[in-house]
Amino acid sequence: MSTLRKRIRITAPPRAVHQALTDRAALRVWLAEHAEVELPHRYEFWGRFTPSGEAPHQRLRHVDDSSLRFDWDLDGVTTTVDIGLTAETGPAPEGAATLLTLTQTGIPGWPDVLTEPGDRSLMHTYWALALANLVDYAEGRDPVVRCDFTSAELRGEVLIDADRLAVYESLTEPEQFSRWAGVKVDVELHEGGRWAMGGFDANPHPARITALRPGRSMSVDWHDMVQSWELADSGGRTRLTFVQSGFDQAAPPFDGWLGWLGGLVELRRFHEIKRWRPMWVEQHLEGIPEGLFTNT
Repeated sequence: MSTLRKRIRITAPPRAVHQALTDRAALRVWLAEHAEVELPHRYEFWGRFTPSGEAPHQRLRHVDDSSLRFDWDLDGVTTTVDIGLTAETGPAPEGAATLLTLTQTGIPGWPDVLTEPGDRSLMHTYWALALANLVDYAEGRDPVVRCDFTSAELRGEVLIDADRLAVYESLTEPEQFSRWAGVKVDVELHEGGRWAMGGFDANPHPARITALRPGRSMSVDWHDMVQSWELADSGGRTRLTFVQSGFDQAAPPFDGWLGWLGGLVELRRFHEIKRWRPMWVEQHLEGIPEGLFTNT
């Protein structure tokens, strides 16, 4: 077991971020279907957007103006989540900014997180999506998507205020893809071509592009499931529909789905924020190959 650590930049002052973290109405927008908060004694969230969310499994241990700590029982194991807020130093052209650091103990390291069953193996991508939605909420945008853990239908839509061909290029051109997704990728952009997360040299079993309509859509076979997206013009904006299919319905691949949804949050920011910069400052999990992440 190892400790997960993530650090993210939020263009909002620490007081506003703390409010988003501790107000139950806010939590119901960006984090969970249900949330109850009575500081300093209670901090709970549950529902369909939370792993094993049939009931709350959190116990508040500490809270003050700049930190939050709670235990979260997952897979019969007590993990501890620590969240700390600090004002970002140095120039912040978009306004006041906060660095949020999150750690969670008792999480499988790499590559066990890819194969070990259970909710703890979801935490790396669970927090990637949750914190991305927190950024949107705290910065005044509506959160894009959440993962429904009670459904095997993995389908999401994002409306992006950008030209369809610009969005297509950012989804298919490796250098642009790596900027917003934060992951190195090599691509052979034709039907039958390889799609390799981490690059061709590091990925001996790449996915394959099974369908491609330039400017419109693409499907990729990842061996155990198929990932498809389609772009449509929508009132001067672009509607991106994203679907995963072809997997074992009894065991939906929520880990990868969470990661892609978190990426779509950043994709929208990439196109809509004039002076965009990656929100991720650090993503650490013991054993992750060096160079896999490109934006931290």
